[in-house]
Amino acid sequence: MSISVVPVTPEQTEPLVELLEEMDRFYGATETDPIEVRRQEIQQALFTDPPAGYALLAWEGERAVGMASYSFLWPAEGLTRSLYLKELYVAEAAQHRGVGTALMNALFELAAKHGCSRVEWTTDTGNSGAQRFYEKLGQTVLPTKLFYRADDQAIQLWRGRQAT
Repeated sequence: MSISVVPVTPEQTEPLVELLEEMDRFYGATETDPIEVRRQEIQQALFTDPPAGYALLAWEGERAVGMASYSFLWPAEGLTRSLYLKELYVAEAAQHRGVGTALMNALFELAAKHGCSRVEWTTDTGNSGAQRFYEKLGQTVLPTKLFYRADDQAIQLWRGRQAT
């Protein structure tokens, strides 16, 4: 069966919720927000003006089997923009069937369509499966960059320091 990749529509929130819950479990979550909260978060992130990000769904027939969420960043090289892949997830039951490759192909097509000079992403250092997948696509680690993250607690501490 062939894989089709399309932008997520508001009517496709449910399959996206299911894939994101499976992804959270893959990363070790034991609890997730109630489904209604997750639906609302997706609606607010993807279908407001301006959207916080965008998402693609990979379909195999009538079943959603993968997703990719992304945003555009500016500036990249010169004054161009880049496409930043935030999450790529393929349902466990659909892995090794071309779903991830189809999603990456769609992302690269979007990047070209929008004049992006780069597509960028990260993966966890312990996610050897993802690393092997990206290597098979001919992509290599960029050793000149480090990834930093301030979590909610760090943001609140920062705000507290700025207020004093």
